[in-house]
Amino acid sequence: MGAKLAGSGGSKYSLGQNSDINVTPFVDILLVLLIIFMVAVPMATVSIKLDLPPAVPPPPGAKPKEPTFISISKTGDLFIGGNATSLDRLGADLSAKIDRNEAVFIRADREVHYKDFMGVVNQLQTDGFYKVALVNENLNG
Repeated sequence: MGAKLAGSGGSKYSLGQNSDINVTPFVDILLVLLIIFMVAVPMATVSIKLDLPPAVPPPPGAKPKEPTFISISKTGDLFIGGNATSLDRLGADLSAKIDRNEAVFIRADREVHYKDFMGVVNQLQTDGFYKVALVNENLNG
């Protein structure tokens, strides 16, 4: 901490202007804020007790079920797996393959029109398939 005892000239009692920044009050305020936040943050955390079931590994040799893919070509043709279908028959053909609670994966060509894609998604919702996932395949890398 420093003080200016004499001016650069003039009379004996002339102190002139002091343009130095006094950071002591600034540091004091920051330390007070730091203490406030250190006290307040532990009170802001909320813990919720969860009873999760234990993780059970699958039996050895068990093969997971293959996901069901709905493919949309750039011409608007639909395929479930490798079998061709139409938008009208999509719900019936999909119900024959999987349960309504299973996830359905949709993959589409890059040139598919948004209207065709949303038509498939809306038809799936109409038919009661609500677990829908989108597949993005990067073919450039």
